[in-house]
Amino acid sequence: MEQIGGAAEPVVGRGRELEGLEPLGAVPGEGSAEGPEPGVWRFSAVAHEAAVPQTRHAVRDRLLAQGMAGQQYQELIDDVLLIVSELVSNAVTHAAVLSPYLTAELRIGGGWVRISVEDGHPYRPRALESDLGQLGGRGLLLVKSVTLQAGGVCDVERTGEGGKVIWASLPIPEKSGSDQHEGPGALAELGFEPGLEEGQWSF
Repeated sequence: MEQIGGAAEPVVGRGRELEGLEPLGAVPGEGSAEGPEPGVWRFSAVAHEAAVPQTRHAVRDRLLAQGMAGQQYQELIDDVLLIVSELVSNAVTHAAVLSPYLTAELRIGGGWVRISVEDGHPYRPRALESDLGQLGGRGLLLVKSVTLQAGGVCDVERTGEGGKVIWASLPIPEKSGSDQHEGPGALAELGFEPGLEEGQWSF
């Protein structure tokens, strides 16, 4: 697993054990005065409705463990948990027929938090702003809205196995007198290029 920033050496299998949620790998660490400790965590879950609260709780616990327990991070944590809940719910609802498992990934590094959900279904969803009555589209529109309001970026990409990964990246609040947010270069370090401008959405 790729190391991010100054994180400790990767330890495969380290993470919170949850019934039905299998840790695939982790870069462990603890928070510091400079901000959250960077790292990467991946979890596999059965594409069932129970995966929504399981994944949400796992992500919340990891964010807190990495040093994001302060009040300044509360809005970011709320946004990340809402996004991961919607993305997992979307995968369970629309992809389970062809993808019995899903994988959630949390990345912290360079002043950004990136959350993604991958499934094996080839369908590329579209959030139809003109039809808010569609449940799937409405959930993805919520992801879009929360991400943009937080100053983040989001997209959907194909995987090499024919499935897709939907991700959203949100900036970590800067501490007073610091320059924690490192901009586009930090996004590239997290493994992707932010190709979307504000107001654009490719679902």
